[in-house]
Amino acid sequence: MTTQKKYKIGTRGSPLALAQAHETRERLLTAHPDLLSEDDLQIVVIKTTGDQIQDRALSEAGGKGLFVKEIEEALIRGDIDLAVHSMKDMETSLPNGLVIDCILPREDPRDAFISKDGTALADMPAGSVIGTSSLRRQAQILNVRPDLKVCLFRGSVETRLRKLEEGQADATLLACAGLNRLDNAQVITHPLESSEMLPAVAQGAIGIEHRADDEEMGRLLAAINHPESCIRVQCERAMLAELDGSCRTPIAGHAVLKENQTIELEATLFSPDGVQRFDARGEASLEDAVALGTRLGRELREKAGDDFPAFQIP
Repeated sequence: MTTQKKYKIGTRGSPLALAQAHETRERLLTAHPDLLSEDDLQIVVIKTTGDQIQDRALSEAGGKGLFVKEIEEALIRGDIDLAVHSMKDMETSLPNGLVIDCILPREDPRDAFISKDGTALADMPAGSVIGTSSLRRQAQILNVRPDLKVCLFRGSVETRLRKLEEGQADATLLACAGLNRLDNAQVITHPLESSEMLPAVAQGAIGIEHRADDEEMGRLLAAINHPESCIRVQCERAMLAELDGSCRTPIAGHAVLKENQTIELEATLFSPDGVQRFDARGEASLEDAVALGTRLGRELREKAGDDFPAFQIP
């Protein structure tokens, strides 16, 4: 017996966003075979401001929230019932009345280095051009390779790979998670370990947003929440929130669960030019995961000082 209600899943329209929406849909169908049929879950594509702006970095256009604003507005209006997001695109605070309490199993959080001729990052010739729209990636590249140049690369995964093929840059970086979800991991020259490039907060994690007062949707989503991924994301986002982090500030963080039922968080704050770098690392019980993130965020802010350029937003 299926439910009589039809649910609308809001998503961006890129191939990666659609892949994530379809994964969410399939997980819900698998978790609730007696309640949901394929006809009960409709995917609705919503074009966001972030998708429309391609000629400048998000840090100049208004931040990563541009990728979710229209979707969240549709959710608040009731035009959709749930929204599927890449968690690394989410601001640390949500609009009143919306919650994200469902995180799907996290994919590979690492960054993928992709060069035209298969050359590794460490071996790129001086003066090589690396295409990226991420201040975090830019700062980490320039921190270890100040002899390289960084140019703006915006667009979907497919667009960035096309730009690389056209010679607009010598190399680029994408998330391993996205390439895996698109069955396109073969383009990766090499994945960058966290010791080489610390990932973006929540990179590789899909979050499902819904209205806080929609208890029925909350129950449906609870069945597909992955607790381990959820606690890692909460820890990392707590650190980011303490730093008022957005795409305007080069911040990286990665939490892992240890065998002794603790969580370890590594976090780094950079200046946009990569010259300055501040690191923090800590471990705590799973119950204190959010407190750990908050503590390391405060530690980074104290190390950098309130006059740190990345905190000075025009």
